[in-house]
Amino acid sequence: MPPTLELRAKQTLALTPRLQQSVRLLQLSSLEFQQELRNALDTNPFLEYDESQTEDNALGADNGSSMGESALSTTASSTADTPLAPETGMENESSADAGSRDDSIGEFSSDPFGRGTSRNSGDGEGSDPADWVRIEPSLHETLHDALRLYQLNQRDRAIAQLIIEALDDDGYLRQELSELADVVEIEPALHEDELTIALKLVQSLDKPGVGARNLSECLTLQLEALDADTPGRAVALEIVAHHLERLARREQAELQKKIGCSADELRVACALVRRLDPKPGENYGQSEDNYVVPDVIVRQAKKQWVVTINPAVLPRARIHRMYAELFAQSAGASRSPLAQQLQEARWLIRNAQQRFTTIQRVAECIVSHQKAFFDYGEIALKPLVLRDVADELGLHESTISRATGNKYMATPRGIFEFKHFFPRELSTESGGTCSAAAVRALLKEMISKENTRDPLSDVSLAKMLADQGVIVARRTVAKYRHLMKVPPAELRRQA
Repeated sequence: MPPTLELRAKQTLALTPRLQQSVRLLQLSSLEFQQELRNALDTNPFLEYDESQTEDNALGADNGSSMGESALSTTASSTADTPLAPETGMENESSADAGSRDDSIGEFSSDPFGRGTSRNSGDGEGSDPADWVRIEPSLHETLHDALRLYQLNQRDRAIAQLIIEALDDDGYLRQELSELADVVEIEPALHEDELTIALKLVQSLDKPGVGARNLSECLTLQLEALDADTPGRAVALEIVAHHLERLARREQAELQKKIGCSADELRVACALVRRLDPKPGENYGQSEDNYVVPDVIVRQAKKQWVVTINPAVLPRARIHRMYAELFAQSAGASRSPLAQQLQEARWLIRNAQQRFTTIQRVAECIVSHQKAFFDYGEIALKPLVLRDVADELGLHESTISRATGNKYMATPRGIFEFKHFFPRELSTESGGTCSAAAVRALLKEMISKENTRDPLSDVSLAKMLADQGVIVARRTVAKYRHLMKVPPAELRRQA
């Protein structure tokens, strides 16, 4: 056949650069978004910080439940009134548009519950409350500080420091002492007896169990630190020294036979062993990640739950008016490489405004669906899926997923991730539904009221839930108990 030419019409769906940026900004957490904006301010000459505080914003920060509403309404109205920018080429806008009201984002620095201040107010310019947060010392720092209190010669101190640096983060020494002797070059050469003595010193510096070489030694050190007349101490020492595997398998009869003790003595000893810390080193330096920055704040005002954007996550930025005007007056501006940067600056400002508007709408929808939670607590949390919010707001389900990922809500009941308000649906005996979060709340309440000498098993908990009309399997109860970090009944039993 001779070659032929054929024309076909084809439709494709593609994301424009502006839409790609909008999607990416929406899925960022508040801290990641602030970092993204700072990077843009550092690299784009048409963006500048707007550190001025209007009187309305200053008053709004002190108005209790109305805090942040003016900032959000300004953002929302500017987004709604601003025409969409063309996706390619330069925008045909006057120079007065540069630096106008809809090309800025409010910048605040306040705590999540309304005690707002200007960004640079406080103890000095650039002061950050995080600078005053107490940071717990690490395991190695604590041991080095304790070692300084001992009067040692240079050689002994160096050996002890070598032991400390060889400890893992959980407090164990998993490297053989003979291997440590080859790590440093000291004259005369290190002897294993010296390392053993130094290890004993390190084990006595701080919390008992730190510096142990295995689990048995770790638990033994903790038991030896107890008073000699502690009930069950002698039997517990025998268990951790020779019968840890039997204890893990709950072979009570075999343990009693091997040790030669009574059932009551064994029960007291087992309870004592279970109270010990198998990883003592993990208790050091745990205060670094103890807070999150909420994206929205929920307050009750006139018996209504009101949602506002947290002013602390709204950095203020705007188009640099002078640079934009000078660029617009220059010849051949539309063909300059700076044209793309000006376009990107305007896209960033408006996409950031759209990000906060979307988060605000999603949060308001969540609060309206979960009003009972804010009134009565976790037990009143209703089943909710992303599709319900998407249908109500007229958005795609993937947009709701991005708007709820890594976003947090500050409420009178605590700070919760948006995903917390989307619990799975469970059926009840009456044909209704309840949420998995409500079931966990019921389990937590039941366990808190149980008899510690005869704790409730997973089967008993499942039966108690069935009596209240919630039908769940025993393995489901075990899964929820594990998620709540509640040990099984046998480990909850107390003498």
